[in-house]
Amino acid sequence: MKINEVEAQVGITKKNIRFYEEQGLLSPRRDSSNGYRDYGEEEVAILRQIKLMRKLGVPLEEIRKMQAGGTVADGMRRHLVTLERERHSLEQSIQLCQSLKDREERLDTLDAAGLLEEMEQLEQRGTTFQDKQKQDLKPVRYAGAAVMALLTTALMAGIIVLMVWGFTVDTTNAPPVALMLVLVAIPAVIILGVLLALFQRIKEIQKGEEDDAKNY
Repeated sequence: MKINEVEAQVGITKKNIRFYEEQGLLSPRRDSSNGYRDYGEEEVAILRQIKLMRKLGVPLEEIRKMQAGGTVADGMRRHLVTLERERHSLEQSIQLCQSLKDREERLDTLDAAGLLEEMEQLEQRGTTFQDKQKQDLKPVRYAGAAVMALLTTALMAGIIVLMVWGFTVDTTNAPPVALMLVLVAIPAVIILGVLLALFQRIKEIQKGEEDDAKNY
């Protein structure tokens, strides 16, 4: 089977399938005639197992231990400890949100400093609150990376246009064709490098496939 068929059959995106391969959780065969990955029923079964575990929130490292011979029971015992800790944190968040609801206060009159201090004390005792601050900056990071890439690309494209125009206007003093191609290729390579850097930057902002894999 090709990866598109596996994606449709199992319900896991191609990006996630490749990510699990990179993590060593999946090792499909290679077609000797073309080098493409060849997925079989064994790989489909493994992906279903991974999907099941990820939907339960089991970490990739724990899945790796199970694949290496550890029992599901041992993995679940360890995972239940984590879930209990997360449930306790969620209950603390619910209690705090409930108390704020009961106060019927406006935001501008709320004692934010006192509440933050209370939350810090709870965090010192092991509570983990949902902190969304990192997500707040994602749109700004995307925009900044895109603007810089656009400006650099426009500048290099302008240089290419000017060089081609200059060479065609004064053909008598134009450099040899080979040199012209080299001169035009330099900003073209820079454009390609900028676009690749933008792609990598976007992956960094998204935290690559690791964040995608958390959906499973």
